[in-house]
Amino acid sequence: MSSTAFRPTPRATDASDADLRPGSPPSPPRALPAPLHALRRAAPALLAYLAVRSTGLLLLTVWAHRQRHGVWPILATQWDADWYLGIADHGYAHGLGTAYSANNLAFFPLYPVLVKAVAAVTPGTRASTGLAIAVVASLVAAWGVFAVGDRLHGRRVGVLLTLLWAALPVGLVQWMGYTESLFTALAAWSLYAVLSGRLLTAAGLAALAGLTRPTGIAVAAAITVTALLALRRRFSLRSLAAAAIAPLGWCGYVGWVGLRLGRWDGYFAVQRLWRNELDGGRETLRWMRRLLMYEATPELFLVLVTLTLIASVVLFGLSVWDRQPVPLLVFTAVLLAIVLGSGGVYFPRARFLLPAFPLLLPLALHLSRASVRHRTLVLAAAVIGSAYCSAYMVLVWPSAP
Repeated sequence: MSSTAFRPTPRATDASDADLRPGSPPSPPRALPAPLHALRRAAPALLAYLAVRSTGLLLLTVWAHRQRHGVWPILATQWDADWYLGIADHGYAHGLGTAYSANNLAFFPLYPVLVKAVAAVTPGTRASTGLAIAVVASLVAAWGVFAVGDRLHGRRVGVLLTLLWAALPVGLVQWMGYTESLFTALAAWSLYAVLSGRLLTAAGLAALAGLTRPTGIAVAAAITVTALLALRRRFSLRSLAAAAIAPLGWCGYVGWVGLRLGRWDGYFAVQRLWRNELDGGRETLRWMRRLLMYEATPELFLVLVTLTLIASVVLFGLSVWDRQPVPLLVFTAVLLAIVLGSGGVYFPRARFLLPAFPLLLPLALHLSRASVRHRTLVLAAAVIGSAYCSAYMVLVWPSAP
């Protein structure tokens, strides 16, 4: 080893000391490390996100207290959270069975694996660990949502996009023991990576998204299509590798379920037991027609789900009109096709679309150009509406979010 390896570095105060000497020019300010600079730039969006979600949590707490419900069980242990905790505790089923809505192989593995791994090295129960992972993931997701909006249209749009995502009608799910926050975090940063030209990073995150939710195939499609388009322009091993890596998570889990059940269509057989098959949208249209045309007193939450689906289609049309980048359009198109084309249960579909944050870009752009008064009124209404709808979803609506 050369002697220069042990050469002492100047004291951190040397430059500032020099500034005190007569005639010394001021030293330029030190640049922050890139991650800290990015975090400081995203800070307004993250603070806004925390404010929105805290408002919703406060209303839920007051409402639940009046109904003598505990908030923690609602957030950490009910419905899908209970399924994921069961997988973390006991693993997956070994057979297909015949019981409807009873086979846990329908649930993808990354979140329960994280819950089990983190709970093994931290105090507290697996339920509290799962909730903590969801909350932390929601902040990472909010940062990713901001990063995409900021890269495409600037900081103001990034902040507004994050705020709108936080204030979705089912936004409370972001702070529940569900996979939506983790999935959105992986999807947002994968899309940001591909927008900034880092295809392999995007592909790796897409593979992880594919291990998180069935709709992970939408992230994989976005990255694979982008990589294949890049290959058309110029052959590159990096683009080829990205196209191959992106779907590995989703394909790997689906393939593993097939091997576990001893049949090539094992995962899809499990989905059939959950009454969840693609039917081209017939069941979706039947529900919409029934709720909007024939029900005298439709359930409020189902009306909310229906309006969310309709608004999502309209927003996708506006996204195409605005010529959003191809990765965003492919991601939201595939996600919409899966959610709208499914013949499965209807009521969770607003939640299934929660990760589709690029659909909110047209609204964020519009609000960025609006007057301060108009922007304030719209955002205040969104935040209050989100808080009420989220609390209603878990305290009044009798089924899963």
